[in-house]
Amino acid sequence: MQFIRSVLFTILFYLTLMVVFVIAIPTLILPSKTTLICGKILAYMIIFLLRFILGVKVIFSGIENLRKNERFFVASAHQSLLETFILQAPLQYPIFILKKELLKIPLFGWYLKKIGSIDIVRDTTTKDNLDFFDKIKNNIEISKRPLLIFPQGTRVRFGERTPFKKGAGRIYQALNLPCVPVALNTGKVWPKNSFLKYNHDIKISFLEPIEPGKDKNVFIKDLETKIYHSIDNLN
Repeated sequence: MQFIRSVLFTILFYLTLMVVFVIAIPTLILPSKTTLICGKILAYMIIFLLRFILGVKVIFSGIENLRKNERFFVASAHQSLLETFILQAPLQYPIFILKKELLKIPLFGWYLKKIGSIDIVRDTTTKDNLDFFDKIKNNIEISKRPLLIFPQGTRVRFGERTPFKKGAGRIYQALNLPCVPVALNTGKVWPKNSFLKYNHDIKISFLEPIEPGKDKNVFIKDLETKIYHSIDNLN
């Protein structure tokens, strides 16, 4: 039964992506807000699929921490493909940081550009990366949207303790904004490098904001401790 549900969910998941991508094509010539709305609708559709096919409820907690500051950025644990979509439900049209290669994917890359995603060439110093932090700051100031980052840098298994990337500290320092940490357990439903999906309620917890002004290395350690400690308490 688990295998059958996994197959059905996978088919409907990617079919849903394709359908929304096609339906949203006209938004490419409309204001970016229309494309962002499609992203939020897609988030709720995936939440519905999780519940309907896998019997998985998505439970958000700590939403009040998103209302404590008018401007902030979000740093989330990263265990699955799911949170890149699901987090668009509670967040007000987040700005993504992503690999430059993703912008070259037909249609998908066009949408990423349309919604103001910020690209980076990883693990190297290039002309494109030199103004990276300025691009982030300017984008946030103009759009008034929250930045969403995944400080682990890649998806990790539930329970794995990968050190956070130093770049998150540089972003914190450059933005000088509060950071809302996010703990989650999506890896218990869709583990890294696994086809099978499991029946566990997804818990996504928005933690108490970390205020600006700390040393970037202190911030990274604080962020890592808060998120991993909270993940340990998710069952």
